[in-house]
Amino acid sequence: MVQEIENFYGVYLLYNVNPKFKGRTYIGFTVNPNRRIQQHNKGRHAGGAWRTHGRGPWEMVLIIHGFPNEISALRFEWAWQHPDKSRRLRHVPGKKKKETPFLFRFRVVSEMLRSGPWNRLALTIRWLKQEYVTDFAPDNKPPVHMPIAYGLVKVKKVGSDTGRSKKGDKSEKEAVDDDLVNLSQCGNKYPRCSVCNKRVQAEDHTLKCVHPKCQMVSHTLCLANKFLSDKGTMTDVLPVDGTCPKCKGAVLWGDLVRLKTGCYQNLEECGSSDDEEHEDHWANELQTQVT
Repeated sequence: MVQEIENFYGVYLLYNVNPKFKGRTYIGFTVNPNRRIQQHNKGRHAGGAWRTHGRGPWEMVLIIHGFPNEISALRFEWAWQHPDKSRRLRHVPGKKKKETPFLFRFRVVSEMLRSGPWNRLALTIRWLKQEYVTDFAPDNKPPVHMPIAYGLVKVKKVGSDTGRSKKGDKSEKEAVDDDLVNLSQCGNKYPRCSVCNKRVQAEDHTLKCVHPKCQMVSHTLCLANKFLSDKGTMTDVLPVDGTCPKCKGAVLWGDLVRLKTGCYQNLEECGSSDDEEHEDHWANELQTQVT
């Protein structure tokens, strides 16, 4: 089963299957996993990294995705590569004598997903290869709002790269016009904020609910404060999740932001055209075990 994902930012773990280098690992960042693994296996001339050049084949076995932007993902990549240098991971013990590189990297990322600031992001932990699936330690499981997914992904871009037009960043007027269009889709050109009940103006920063048919519109700050207040975590800068004030559905803050940037307009599962292959795919069986 292949899942289509919009505005993809991911940090992956490679595993070396070459008998001469078997067991070695590599951590990297990508916006296109399928293209990136091909580059690694083709070598530096095709865009692969110098550390993986001439040592293939490599397999991309695990990827963490759902980062809000490239900078966030690159910081995660660096910390995963250098846990001994990251001030947020000083509590993580170094590699044990009998620990394989793969298990060490997995232990490090397990700690990262439970540490700030990453533990508040709407991330997804995705296993790309069945034979490498590893259970999280009972006392080191990721936060409940981070799903564990299985199977390959297909990247879908929303608009132009990094949300910019070909002529550069959107002007302030263009951004306001976009918000005006979004608000008009809710059935009212200037609806009321679902939290403070004041009229929402086109220049206001707003968020909409991700649930179908829900017409909730709210000022970004109003909704953030409500979510934090409901959870009793007003000392945090941003919420992790909350309950929509209109439809009462559970939502992740990261999903609301992604909807704002153009994602989730036509999100769908993409599978093989062969029904039998789709039904027998290993990811289907694993998915039923965790739901």
